[in-house]
Amino acid sequence: MIISFLNQKGGVGKTTLSINVAACLARQGHRVLLIDADKQSSATTWASLREDAPFQVVSMARANMARDALKLAADYTHTIIDGPPHAEEIARSCIVASDFVALPIEPSGLSTWASDLTVRQVREAQEFKPALKCGFVVSRKIGKTVIGRDIRSMAAEAGLPILQTDIEQRVAFAESLTMGQTIFEWAPDSAATQEIDKLTNEIEQHVQEDVLGSAEA
Repeated sequence: MIISFLNQKGGVGKTTLSINVAACLARQGHRVLLIDADKQSSATTWASLREDAPFQVVSMARANMARDALKLAADYTHTIIDGPPHAEEIARSCIVASDFVALPIEPSGLSTWASDLTVRQVREAQEFKPALKCGFVVSRKIGKTVIGRDIRSMAAEAGLPILQTDIEQRVAFAESLTMGQTIFEWAPDSAATQEIDKLTNEIEQHVQEDVLGSAEA
């Protein structure tokens, strides 16, 4: 299972989600690889702050990374790709390598509009890879605000599924990454860990349902 987090806009939580979803899967006993496909190398920098990590982190920010990513992923049960902003060719390679593309969007029209290019790239990839699945993830949501509620309506106009799990904007996420920790290490009993657990399980369920459906067919 290869899951990528992509949006052409930066600052929507791609690295936060990539690291913590990878950590959640590792906690479940899976062998997990995180591919840092962002030239800013935030996930790689995070890993450098640690003596060890619960999953492997590899930097691979180049346009033709899909084939190498697939080769590496063969040795792991789950691979997470932390995609780049403002890099169409690399993003396209990430999509080609993926089973599920998650598009984080924050409660702002800017991130929703910026995702339009990624949506088009996903639709193009689905023409020759029909099994490719995708969905918006509401990220950095400020709870109980009007714009926090309305973001789902804005995203629905793109015609893609929207995952039920919302990730709220929480200081604990920023603190944990700054300290080189996962949210499960930094705040193990927090609402943040519950959100990551729910998101991870929801993505897995989407992919597994499709795999089972294909097998039955």
